[in-house]
Amino acid sequence: MKKDLLGIADLTREDIYLILDTAEAMREIGLRPIKKVPTLRGKTVVNLFYEPSTRTRTSFEIAEKRLSADTLNIAVAASSVLKGETLVDTALNIEAMAPDVIVLRHASSGACHLLSRICRSRVINAGDGMHEHPTQALLDAFTIREHKKRIEHLKVAIVGDLLHSRVLRSNVLLLTGLGADVWVSGPATLMPAGIERFGVRTSTSVDEAVADADVIMMLRIQQERMHGVFFPSLREYFNTFGMTAARIARAKPDVIIMHPGPMNRGVEIASDVADGPFSVILEQVANGVAVRMAVLYLLAGGAEGD
Repeated sequence: MKKDLLGIADLTREDIYLILDTAEAMREIGLRPIKKVPTLRGKTVVNLFYEPSTRTRTSFEIAEKRLSADTLNIAVAASSVLKGETLVDTALNIEAMAPDVIVLRHASSGACHLLSRICRSRVINAGDGMHEHPTQALLDAFTIREHKKRIEHLKVAIVGDLLHSRVLRSNVLLLTGLGADVWVSGPATLMPAGIERFGVRTSTSVDEAVADADVIMMLRIQQERMHGVFFPSLREYFNTFGMTAARIARAKPDVIIMHPGPMNRGVEIASDVADGPFSVILEQVANGVAVRMAVLYLLAGGAEGD
């Protein structure tokens, strides 16, 4: 693997399977009475989050602590950023304290690539703007493989706000790269131009997209990134694109329902679906810790030999 994890495009097929296989071993640590191993003892990991996050930040922090790393969480709302300090200056000041890994979430696409060029520390992208969210795609692949035993030739329908989703971009790159048949569906106003070039099939009909699907992945409506009107109302969006029990009936009998969170119940997904027997949403959260432990181990654990 490379020095940093900036996006799925940086990973080979072998890298992806190495991460997934390593995560299998890491998950076992979470089942022990004492959920801790000394793997990253003496390593320092800085979690630098410029955007709000519950699942991703907590997941990284738990992963770091289970590997015995020293962790530092920087709350941007209480940092010198509010005094006008740039991302570069913040990063260089953190770098001066010699951390081993910086986990960055930022509203600007490409922010982690900028850090990668100026920092000796290893950089992990925890979501950059509308660009990528690689560890989310990896934990999604881990969850799919756990249930389906494979990814190749599965029909995966990704439904929702395609235009603003970094989760979509990372998942499309990963799933198509591993041989899945990926369909994307949402309002025409939220369909990224030219997305077919990435090897996916597009449809503005959710019923068509989910027909015989092995996996249905719902995406959040990202109203905080929307500048303009993309659909008439949330009620109409749910009626046309929301995941309901009736729509699930069109998929395979053993379909799994996924969502990266946070969910807007009654907008993207009905509560009886989110909490129903096909849902693996909380499993995704649990698997996120194991996958992030694997990424940290593979990047920081081998740091001395580079």
